[in-house]
Amino acid sequence: MDYGYLDGTTTVDGGGIDVWRGTTGAAQPDAILCTVDLLKRDAEIKILLGCSEDEQRAILDFHHSNAMRALLVRR
Repeated sequence: MDYGYLDGTTTVDGGGIDVWRGTTGAAQPDAILCTVDLLKRDAEIKILLGCSEDEQRAILDFHHSNAMRALLVRR
C-alpha cells in the first residue's frame, strides 16, 4: 500500500487530504476512514483507493491506538 496526499487540497492542519492507495488498481474510492486523534484533538478523513478487504482492515488497525480511534466507511 502507498500513503500520500491528494494534490491541490488543503486541510485544517495545512496538509493535503490523506490518501491510501491499495494494490487492486481501482481508481475509485473503496472507503473513507474517519480518524480522531485524542492527544492532538484533531479529526481527519482519509480516502482509500483500490484497497482490498485485507488492506482496508490493515489500514484500520494501523490507525487504532491508545490515542487514536478510527471508523471505516465502506462504499
